Amino acid sequence: MNCFRKLPGFTRTPAGLETRILRKLPAITIFGTIALVLPSLVVRLLEWGNISHEALARIGMVDIYVTGVVVLHWTVVFTAAIGAFIVYVMKGPAYVADAYALVDADKPAGEGRPTT
Repeated sequence: MNCFRKLPGFTRTPAGLETRILRKLPAITIFGTIALVLPSLVVRLLEWGNISHEALARIGMVDIYVTGVVVLHWTVVFTAAIGAFIVYVMKGPAYVADAYALVDADKPAGEGRPTT
């Protein structure tokens, strides 16, 4: 049983910016995350062997900032992916569901019209 049929005469819109965005998003996610984690690694290398309270506080502060920025980056990438996917689906072929028999009447059933 075929639940949906393609709308006759519908022409599919050619792919545009949304396809390019969807293809680039995995690389943007990976390389962006790596770039955003680098400050945390640099601070750890600069404070190598230093176990003072100030050094540990600095490392912790940078880690908190990096965590926040990485989560923000992932959120932006995910939002862009949702938007590009919606545009991609909307440009796809149009489908028509099976017809639904609608009882058409000028008056409601209780006002002098027999029920069916």
